[in-house]
Amino acid sequence: MDTITREQSSTLRAALRGRLIEPQDPDYDTTRAIWNGMIDRRPAMIARCAGVADVISAVRFARDSHLSLAVRGGGHNIGGSALCTDGIVADLSGMRGVRVDPQARRAWVEGGATLADVDHETQAFGLATPLGINSTTGVGGLTLGGGFGWLTRTLGMAVDNLRAADIVDATGQLRHVDARHEPDLFWAIRGGGGNFGVVTMFEFELHPVGPLVTAGLLVYPFAEAHQILTRYAELTGRLRNDVSVWAILRKAPPLPFLPPTVHGADMLALAVFSPLQPDAVSAEINELRQFGTVLGEHIGAVPYAAWQKTFDPLLTPGARNYWKSHNFTQLNAGAIETIVAYAARLPSPHSEIFLGLIGGRANALPPEATAYPHRNALFAMNVHTRWTEPSDDAECIAWAREFFKQTAPYAAGSVYINFLNEDESERIREAYGPNYARLAALKARYDPANLFCNNQNIKPSA
Repeated sequence: MDTITREQSSTLRAALRGRLIEPQDPDYDTTRAIWNGMIDRRPAMIARCAGVADVISAVRFARDSHLSLAVRGGGHNIGGSALCTDGIVADLSGMRGVRVDPQARRAWVEGGATLADVDHETQAFGLATPLGINSTTGVGGLTLGGGFGWLTRTLGMAVDNLRAADIVDATGQLRHVDARHEPDLFWAIRGGGGNFGVVTMFEFELHPVGPLVTAGLLVYPFAEAHQILTRYAELTGRLRNDVSVWAILRKAPPLPFLPPTVHGADMLALAVFSPLQPDAVSAEINELRQFGTVLGEHIGAVPYAAWQKTFDPLLTPGARNYWKSHNFTQLNAGAIETIVAYAARLPSPHSEIFLGLIGGRANALPPEATAYPHRNALFAMNVHTRWTEPSDDAECIAWAREFFKQTAPYAAGSVYINFLNEDESERIREAYGPNYARLAALKARYDPANLFCNNQNIKPSA
């Protein structure tokens, strides 16, 4: 890396409409803070981009100065790809504009927007596009990795609803990509992560959703977890596409609809979602009630935008987080037994295991349709280990790794790229499966010097 001179710094600062923040600035530490408190990296400078021209300037500066470049959208990536050490961060967190055309059912979303930003604008017209489950997540990183959430079974992955994008490539050129314009690059960014450039604008197809949907939680005692997961596995194999049910094993938060005696105790919760109204899914909800002893429930008609924020209090920034993940095509008896055994000894009060149900429309396309290849995955299991004290690092990480190893024989041998930690580079080929060779060839074509390497990195093919 070349040393950054004061003259170079001044040149970049003059080229930006936004701010250039350096280590001596009083807000440097707050600006470099990201969601995962385990990540502590000190970039040489942070370019708070105010628009596309700033992104171009930051990319060209990094290239010409031989600096490491990181791209920050929402800053939620578990591996901390929003930051680099000693290099430059192109920080898009100020670029959060969302424009909606309700007649065309399209939304144009800037690269730093969050799920909450999109939901706020689209729900004004009773429209939505499939995104994630935490409103503070950045749309950019989530989408570039594939993107799944509550609407996925009904409407597909986020990348299945991406119609076009504007992307700044490794040369600093702005490209517009869609099915007709540079289709290879358009294919690559639909699941290929941040490997191909900085997306400054996403164009999404919108669908009628809300403002009221059916959603909520049913909470059961942990002692019944085995029988409930067994029935859950059977149900999900025949569940209709407009209903989604996720399973969560953790210690019960102090939810107002739960008796105080349950707070802090091990539990299993089923999170239910449907874009339909409660009467249309009453049969499915009633069947879930029969799975076991319901300790408490809060389920019914709720604003879609509010449901998207339901889990935000459990995912606040600053805590230490370590994830391990598998995709599953089924939950067999061995998988269920292992999940229950490890959920019985969670290493911290804030850790959890969740089974995110996919399937449905997400599995209607062939693996080669987009860079995201996992069109046979029914569940994405996230082993979400979360704690506050550095002294607990070893215990929490060891628990997650051991659990991951013990569930591997029952898994599909694939993984959702957005759930990979920074120490899992050996799983990147696993994450892309049959699409890896094509992605590596496109990486060599669009970023042969691997400027965009602070990510779950695809190495350019020779």
